[in-house]
Amino acid sequence: MNLSLERTGDGIHFRGTNGSYDVSIASSDDQDGISPMEMAALSTLGCSSIDILMILEKQQQDIESFHAEVDAERADEPPRVFTDLHMHYDLRGDVAPDKVRRAIDLSLETYCSVSNMVNKTATITYAFTVNGERYEQDD
Repeated sequence: MNLSLERTGDGIHFRGTNGSYDVSIASSDDQDGISPMEMAALSTLGCSSIDILMILEKQQQDIESFHAEVDAERADEPPRVFTDLHMHYDLRGDVAPDKVRRAIDLSLETYCSVSNMVNKTATITYAFTVNGERYEQDD
């Protein structure tokens, strides 16, 4: 993996790239871009979402739509690492809730490299909704 970062303008603002795609990285909310910690939370959500969809597709689940969100809490003192991440996955289609739960567990506990790094400092919890019915992690 080779990534690069270039400062843009006079502020603390960067353009990051993998050579094919660019991302705007900002140091604060008043600048255009995503902060590094927002990217880390989004990367955790993205990594697990990829795993979940791949697992469910292998199980021949018919997913019509997929949406995911993450709420993240950080430590008050530096280094302001994540302390809690709560993921919520929303699926629609001919999908069995027990298979969704198993796919999420497999992703967060085994396959998702990002969640397995983040869980060294943060508690990762989840909920999911299938066709409008919500399920909690420990149901």
